[in-house]
Amino acid sequence: MKASIGTPPVDIYGIIDTASNIVWTQCVPCDVCFNVIHPSEISCHSKKCHEWYDVHCSPQNSCNYVSGYISGLSNGVMAKEKVTITSSSGQAVSFDIAFGCAHNITYSDSNHTTRIIALGAGPLSFPSQIGSKRFSYCLLPYAIEYTYPNITSKISFGNGSEVVGDDVVSTPMFVAEEQYNVTLEGISVGDTYVPFNSSGKVSKGSICGSEERISIEPMKNDTLLGYRLCYRTEITNDNGPILTVHFEGADVELKPIQTFNQPVRGYDIYYFAIINHAKTELASLGDQGLYGNYVQANFLIGFDLETRIVSFKSTDCTKL
Repeated sequence: MKASIGTPPVDIYGIIDTASNIVWTQCVPCDVCFNVIHPSEISCHSKKCHEWYDVHCSPQNSCNYVSGYISGLSNGVMAKEKVTITSSSGQAVSFDIAFGCAHNITYSDSNHTTRIIALGAGPLSFPSQIGSKRFSYCLLPYAIEYTYPNITSKISFGNGSEVVGDDVVSTPMFVAEEQYNVTLEGISVGDTYVPFNSSGKVSKGSICGSEERISIEPMKNDTLLGYRLCYRTEITNDNGPILTVHFEGADVELKPIQTFNQPVRGYDIYYFAIINHAKTELASLGDQGLYGNYVQANFLIGFDLETRIVSFKSTDCTKL
C-alpha cells in the first residue's frame, strides 16, 4: 500500500497485513536502509506507548517496542508522524499516526520487508488510528503485474468502502486477541464436499480431492517442492477444479487462477496455493487456519468492524 509520511511527505510502500496490529517502518539508525525517515519519538509516559503489549522504557525515556512474527521481528522506538493517503475525490488526507520506528528488522521472507501497514483490530492498527469502522480491498491475481504492469490492487477506508450488490455473500466475523476470525464449515472440490468436524480437523483424504479432479500427474519426489502439490503443466480454468469455500452463511467459489500459482516466472511449474501448515513454520497455529491473499484475489472483500461482518464479491480487480 502506498502512503506518504512526514513533513515534507516521503512516499513509502508498506505490506498490508490484516493479522498485524502495529504500523511500523524502517528508521535510522539501521543496518541496511531503504528510503528511511526521521520521525518524532513518543515518550514512554504517553498513553500511545502503552497501547502496545511489548514495550519498555529506555534510560532516555524512549518507548522501545518489539513486534514479533513467525518469520522474524521488528524492534525500535515508538514514534509519531503525519501519514497522508489519497481520498476518493483525489484530495490528500492526513492523519497523525503512532507507529513503530524500526531500527532492527530480522525477517526471513524474500521481500526485504521494511514496513508493515497493520489492518488488525488493535488500537494501533491503521484503521483504528484513522477512525475507520470499515475497509475493503481488491487484490490482483498472483503475478499478473507481468501482464499488466500499470494496474494496481485497490484498498479503501471509511465511507464508500462498503461491499454491496446482489451477488455479495457475507459471513460473521469475531475478534479474538485483536485478530479477525471467521468460521470455515468445509470446502467443496467440484461437487465433492469436505466438511470440518467440531475439532477443526479436515476429514481424512481431503487433500487428495484436488489431485483426483485433475487428470494431470503431479510432480513427485522433488526435494525443492517441500510439501506443495505441484504440476509441470499450467493449471487453467479448463483443466483445473473449482473449489468452493463454505464459510458460515457464505459460499465463496475459487477458480484455478486463485488456487494455482506459478512461483517462478519462466518455469513451467504450477503449485496448489493451499497447504497443510502443520508441516511448515506455521505449525504453532494448531487447528487455526489462515485464509491467505492468493485465494482472496479477484474478490472485493470488505471488513465491517461495527456489524462484525466480512463480505465477498467476485470482481475483476484489474478493472477497478
